Amino acid sequence: MTDESELASLVEDLAGIRVLAVGDLMLDRFVYGAVDRISPEAPVPVLRIERETVMLGGVGNVARNLRALGATVCLVAVMGRDQEARDIKGLLRDDLEIESHLIEDEARPTTIKTRYIAGSQQMMRADRERIVPVSASLEEEIVARAVADLAQAKAMVLSDYGKGVLTEPVLRRLIEAAAERGVPVIVDPKGSDYARYAGATLVTPNRRELAEATGGMADGDAGIVETATALIEASGVNGVLVTRSQDGMSLVRGGGVEPLHLSATAREVYDVSGAGDTVVATLAAALGAGIAVEDACRLANVAAGIVVAKMGTATAAANEMAATLRQRELDVGESKTHTLEEARSLAQSWRRQGLKVGFTNGVFDLLHPGHVSLLRQARAACDRLVVGLNSDASVKRLKGESRPIQNDASRALVLGSLASVDAVVIFPDDTPLAVIETLRPDVLVKGADYTVATVVGADVVQSYGGRVMLASLEDGHSTTATVARISKK
Repeated sequence: MTDESELASLVEDLAGIRVLAVGDLMLDRFVYGAVDRISPEAPVPVLRIERETVMLGGVGNVARNLRALGATVCLVAVMGRDQEARDIKGLLRDDLEIESHLIEDEARPTTIKTRYIAGSQQMMRADRERIVPVSASLEEEIVARAVADLAQAKAMVLSDYGKGVLTEPVLRRLIEAAAERGVPVIVDPKGSDYARYAGATLVTPNRRELAEATGGMADGDAGIVETATALIEASGVNGVLVTRSQDGMSLVRGGGVEPLHLSATAREVYDVSGAGDTVVATLAAALGAGIAVEDACRLANVAAGIVVAKMGTATAAANEMAATLRQRELDVGESKTHTLEEARSLAQSWRRQGLKVGFTNGVFDLLHPGHVSLLRQARAACDRLVVGLNSDASVKRLKGESRPIQNDASRALVLGSLASVDAVVIFPDDTPLAVIETLRPDVLVKGADYTVATVVGADVVQSYGGRVMLASLEDGHSTTATVARISKK
């Protein structure tokens, strides 16, 4: 599992990735105001309009989200020949990193979604649209323009809002062309016939759409997995990422691959408008950058958590994602620090699950690569790793009044932010013997500069059948030596 700091560094890899986005384009209009009274004409609230905004919607919002991540975009879409189409062109005009191929269709008006919002509450949405499949000649033009870009694109998004642009022939030809070039395809789906998306890398239905597509009950982790697996088998798509609102996301793939369930990240949800566009945009940019699908889904989950905490059709910028991940890293670090009694309960719970508990200890003052290597080796030898951390008072006794450089709370926070560490216990004694006797670890780990005979607690662990492991050391890394070098400057 990739930890939060590593995920944050992956965000930088999204910059400059070229993504082809094809689908239904629309204009999102937001009308904001206040409600002070009920209409005398009918029992409805009266919205006193204060301001209006317009922005790209549908596949246009996918393009906006891609640009917020630093990706470049080729946008292929159909619109009418009207004022709204001119508004869309104006919104796209100033961004040189979006290559727009906007095909005009006189037979249809540009789709407009108008949302009326009082305070932070959406009161109503009004849609103007004409839902009809594009003509055969427009199908050819859509495919030709999209396929021409596949030579440069690293990923393709098919944003299907069911307005008639992504017909079955268009979908089939674009997915086949992408497969021939090894380009991943992410589909934001519509309707119940997912066989239209056969061969796609991932489709991203929400829980309701998944249930409608299969006729199954998409509830709970087990229900989601069962229903999504049935969809994969019936439709021929390669994987399903189910967005589950307050329950997060679930990634399900064929071939017996273990599903991945991700918890929701938004602390407060204001507006889910456009969150699906954010998810597919992040997935496409991440897969286009060569990021593993599991980590691509984790990034998409973070991005979705950012946008639903905003009003309107919002985007998640790369710097927002990195900041969110780094804050989560700090939160996780704090949550892993436990009292000895809490750690004992944790260890007992893990053993009841059949998990092997490991233990190591140290001062870990200025964390360096040698520490990281030791912790990774320790974690590889067990299922859950508890780290004993010398308190400030014990460090002073052991290393002198000038140490520690960082207090024990700070050192615990840094340790807890590492994926290799599952729990941290700060102990007041000079040795961790009392902690070892309380936790009774299955594996006790120290560096190879010790012998088994000199490891504190080795006899205790061996007495009940536990194992003592001596981890190899990284040469040239020492906190004491680092402090000495700094003091000479």
